[in-house]
Amino acid sequence: MILRWLVVGLALWASGADAAEISVSQWGNSTTGLPYAVALEHGLFQKAGIDVTGIIGSAGGGTTVRNMLASAFPYGEVAIAAALAAQHQGLDVVIVDVADHSFSEQSVVTTPNSPIHGIEDLVGKRVAITSPRAVTEVVLLMALKAKGIPIGAVNRVVAGGYGQGLTMLDHDAVDAASLLQPLSTLKRDEYRTVFEAADILPPMVTLVGITTRAFATAHAAQIRAVIAGRRAGVQAIYANPAAAEATLAKMFKVSPEVAHEVLARVMKAHIWSEGNFVQAELDRITDGLRLVGEVQGEVDWKTLIDPAYLPDDLKTPT
Repeated sequence: MILRWLVVGLALWASGADAAEISVSQWGNSTTGLPYAVALEHGLFQKAGIDVTGIIGSAGGGTTVRNMLASAFPYGEVAIAAALAAQHQGLDVVIVDVADHSFSEQSVVTTPNSPIHGIEDLVGKRVAITSPRAVTEVVLLMALKAKGIPIGAVNRVVAGGYGQGLTMLDHDAVDAASLLQPLSTLKRDEYRTVFEAADILPPMVTLVGITTRAFATAHAAQIRAVIAGRRAGVQAIYANPAAAEATLAKMFKVSPEVAHEVLARVMKAHIWSEGNFVQAELDRITDGLRLVGEVQGEVDWKTLIDPAYLPDDLKTPT
C-alpha cells in the first residue's frame, strides 16, 4: 500500500515544487506542531525561501508517512517509530531533522476518586494506550522500567485513541489512560494525573522530519528552507512565549489561561528541537522501541539519517 502511495507522490512532484503543503503527525491535536503554526503565522517559511501553503494533519504513524508520500511536497514530521517502520518496508526514506526531544506532552491519568496516586499503584491495573507500539506504549513501558516495575505487571489495553481511552476510563473498562497536551490541561478538573512522562524520562528523540532520498536530492534547497523555517518557529517560541501562547490559543481554540499553562508545561522540558541530531537521545528512544518490539538489535542510524540539509551550525551530530 505504501509503495503505491510512493509512486503517486513521485508523479506529483515531477514538475517541481516552489510551494509546499507538508504533513505533520497529530497536527491540531498535539503541541509538537506549534513551531509550524508560529512559522506560518509570522511568514517565517517565506523568509527561509519557501511558501508553505498548509499542513496536512493525521492521527500519526503510517498514516502520516502515507500522506507524506502522496503529497506534491513529500516532507513530513512523523514519530521516529514510523520512520523506522517505513525503512523496514523497503522505502528509501531519510530522516533530515529532529522535531523534539521530550515526552513532556505525555501523561497517564485516572479518575479523581481512584486509589491510584503514583506509577507504583499501576501494578495489576489496566492502562489504556492508543495502539500497539505507539508513543503511549513506549512512554508507559519506559516509565515502568525506569521505576524498576516489571513491564508485565501492568495490563495494556488498546483504546484506539486518546479520547477513546478516556471513554474507557469513564466506564471502568480501564483503571488509567494515556493522555497528551493540551487535552490533559483541558481535562484537569475531570481526571487526576498519575505521572507525567517528563518527570521520569530523560530527553530523547520522539518526532523526526523525513522525506524520500530522491526528493531530497532533487529539491535540496526546498528541504533546507522547510527545516530553517521550522527552526525559526522554534526560536520564536522560546524568544517570545507570550506571542506563542496567543498562537497556541488560536490553534487549539482554548482560553489564554489554558494556553499559558500548556506552554509552560511543555517548555519546561524544552520540548522542541531546532533540528540537530543527538546520539544519546537516539540511543534512548532505541531502547524504548525495543521494549515494544519495534526494534530488534541495534539501529544503523547512519543509513537512515542525513544531516546535510540542516543549517551549517547544526550539521555535526553531538
